[in-house]
Amino acid sequence: MEFYETTLSTKNVFSGRVINLRLDEVKLPNGKKSTREIVEHPGAIAVVAINRNSEIMMVKQYRKAVEKELLEIPAGKLEKDESKEICAKRELMEETGYYPGDLKYMTSFYTSPGFSNEIIHLFLAKKLVKKSKKADYDEYLQLVRIPFQEAIRKIHDGEIIDGKTIVGLLLTLPLIKGDL
Repeated sequence: MEFYETTLSTKNVFSGRVINLRLDEVKLPNGKKSTREIVEHPGAIAVVAINRNSEIMMVKQYRKAVEKELLEIPAGKLEKDESKEICAKRELMEETGYYPGDLKYMTSFYTSPGFSNEIIHLFLAKKLVKKSKKADYDEYLQLVRIPFQEAIRKIHDGEIIDGKTIVGLLLTLPLIKGDL
């Protein structure tokens, strides 16, 4: 049996600045029909930025969707026709004021494929150079430098609960183990 759904129709429900919402009618593998609510997202990047002291550049910001202040790695939405690398450098500068002297792509992953096509491209940034910080007009965030091992502990203690941050830090661990 193939586990494939055939799209029978698509209806745009909402078009916004960050996301679009569509409703798809699908034919299931067993021949029955169902509907799928799909959040369309242009994609994003996230950056694990680590300085020479093995500190992670993180941002603390309020997230309205969960009504909480979260501790996260810098991240942001890809702009139309923007390369992943340019976006990573731009977002790191905007959110932390640091420019990566060394930027390496690590992986890409879907955040919530049950209802969204959002994909995050994850980078590791080293050899950070301090420049000026210029956050977007609607972003209120605080730069926080956390020793890498403490950030890992905060994951295990439930203090870091953002998915991209957890993925990024845990994937970085074997890459920098000798540097700690």
